[in-house]
Formats: sequence, C-alpha cells, structure tokens
Amino acid sequence: MDVIAFPVCSAAVIRAVPFKKSLDAETELEDKKYELLGVIRDTQRGLVTTADQRSVIEEALVSVEAFDAGEAIDLGELDGTWRLQYTSAPDVLILFESAARLPFFQVGQIFQKFECRDESNGGVVRNIVKWSIPSLLEEQEGATLLVSAKFSVVSSRNIYLQFEEIALNNINISEELQALIAPAILPRSFISFQILQFIRAFKAEFPVRNPGRTSVGGLYYLSYLDKNMLLGRAVGGGGVFVFTRAQAIVL
Repeated sequence: MDVIAFPVCSAAVIRAVPFKKSLDAETELEDKKYELLGVIRDTQRGLVTTADQRSVIEEALVSVEAFDAGEAIDLGELDGTWRLQYTSAPDVLILFESAARLPFFQVGQIFQKFECRDESNGGVVRNIVKWSIPSLLEEQEGATLLVSAKFSVVSSRNIYLQFEEIALNNINISEELQALIAPAILPRSFISFQILQFIRAFKAEFPVRNPGRTSVGGLYYLSYLDKNMLLGRAVGGGGVFVFTRAQAIVL
C-alpha cells in the first residue's frame, strides 16, 4: 500500500509568515515617511511651494496616512512635544511670509506640545512659536508666543480645540541691548539690574474670545501618529501639518 505523505508545517514556519509581512509593512511605512520628509525638505516649512509640489506632498501625505487609517488615536503616544516641519495653513504661512518680507522680524521653530498622558478624553495643547527682533532680542528664539487650548476627543481621529489664552513670555534680549541697559564696563546699578530681571520675567496673557465673548474653537483631524511623526489636518480647509517628535520643552 502506498503511503501518502502530507506536508508538515511547523508552528515556527506558520508564525514566520505574518511576522515577515509585518516587517515588510514596517519597512514600507518608514520608506513612505522618508519620502514625505524628502518632498517637504526644501519648502521652508511650506512657504516656498508650487502647485505641482503641493500635489506631490499631498500624495506623500496620503501614502503615510493609509498605514494608520481607522485606528483610534493613542493619547499616551500623542503626549509630548512636536516640531513643525511643513504646513499649508494660511494662519501659519502668514508668519513665514512676514518674516521673509520684514527685516526686523524672525520666526524660529514652531512646536505643538500635547499634555494628555494618562488621559482618556482629552487634554491640553500648546502652540509654541519662537520669534525674534534682530539686534533687540536673541536670534530666532528671542521670545515665545504661546497659544493654549483645551482639547477633547470627539471621535477616533478628531479632536476639538477650544482656545483659551495667548501669552508672550521667555523674552531673551540681545547682548547689544543688555550692554545698552547695563554697560559691561560699569557696575550694574540696582535699577539697571531690576530692568533686566523685569524683561526676562515679563509675561503677558490675553484670553482668546470672539466678538460674542465666547471661546474660539476648531476641529482638528489627526490623520497619522506614531512614536516619531504626527500628521494633522485642520477640518474645513485650514491646511495640513507635518510634525516630528522633538525634545521636551519646559514652559
């Protein structure tokens, strides 16, 4: 009698197939993220783009977003500081345009800082803009504009931002201005020292309200998130955002 030999598949081989697929998907994702960062690299964070470039960038964005489609946002992973690499949002681009046009205004790094670790329904987000006035303040990071908002999770990917306050702080005056206020060749008087301390500690805060005296809000779609990249879209045509993970900022 002939003996029929059935192929034997070990458990290790069975497990290896999905594992290989997982590795392949992870490699493809990293390639797509690298491509996205490549196409936005020379755009000056979105300031200098053509219609063709914006089309290519949108395709690259969608390619990355496809890997995370349908997954609920992980607030623990969202928590932390994110550096802006690219945007098409008009309210941010106008800052870059002003800095390019006005010799007395500089815009440095822009960050989003999410505070939502151990939260399940929302948290706080702070938009941080480093800016400067050359000769008066330190280069690029002479002062900090801080726009704070509470956010709540309204669906698996959408968060609602309720803006609360605009603050101006962390003023770092230039060495030239310090020398003018308190010349290095002279002992600093109590008054000049107090002036320097006042400037450094100065903080102005303004509540964010519309003409009806209610808080200003907006819907923000978090289209992709992992440990080192965050993609977002302001709902209603407010533009797209590409962020990468940054070191923590102490405010």
